[in-house]
Amino acid sequence: MPEISIVIPCRNEAANLPLLLDEIGAAMAGRDFEVIVVDDGSTDETSSVLAAQAVLRRFPLRHLRHEKSAGQSFSVRSGAWAARGDIVATIDGDGQNDPRYIPVLVDALRQAGPGFGVAQGQRLKRRDSKIKQLASRFANWLRKAVLHDETRDTGCGLKAIHTDILRKLPFFDGTHRFVPALVTQEGYRVVHCNVVDRSRRHGKSNYGIFDRGLQGVLDLAGVWWLRRRRRRMPKTEEIRHG
Repeated sequence: MPEISIVIPCRNEAANLPLLLDEIGAAMAGRDFEVIVVDDGSTDETSSVLAAQAVLRRFPLRHLRHEKSAGQSFSVRSGAWAARGDIVATIDGDGQNDPRYIPVLVDALRQAGPGFGVAQGQRLKRRDSKIKQLASRFANWLRKAVLHDETRDTGCGLKAIHTDILRKLPFFDGTHRFVPALVTQEGYRVVHCNVVDRSRRHGKSNYGIFDRGLQGVLDLAGVWWLRRRRRRMPKTEEIRHG
């Protein structure tokens, strides 16, 4: 069984996947891992590209497909429940996340100890447009002000999280943007790692700047309510008598 499951949520990223898989193979050389590409209802050549790549790769490459697009969070959820590894590492399928940070995140999580549930990437030198960067900064500021999750950038797709913890988290359309807060709610801590962002190589983003604005505010209100109403899980041990 692999130790690490790398989950790639993607939609219409056929042109970006071959090079991304090359980079993952190089970055993870000498490690026991699998790659799970979650095809979120793509309408391009993703299926045929992955069929060809599966023959070429020396590591296990698995292809999960949603019948129709369900969004990034549910793609991560599908990958989490299919994962065979003890740790799930996530990376976006558009090539903007650099795979060389995957082992950095995995090692940081392991070295942090059992009290830590996730290693969260935080982007430096953002390659997005200025207006998108400003929108992201405002969203991160608002989230930190409301949730106090002490994370500068939760929108970064690079994360490493213990599989059993990831499967415990409540899932909704937007979970991936609140992982540190949700992991903290489960009684674990977060370790942060700076990562350098890159420009998209091919295609265009599947998400606009403002199309998630209202939904993001509603999600933030929901997570705030959840943290207020749900008690932190206590540590439980069985006491044997006799």
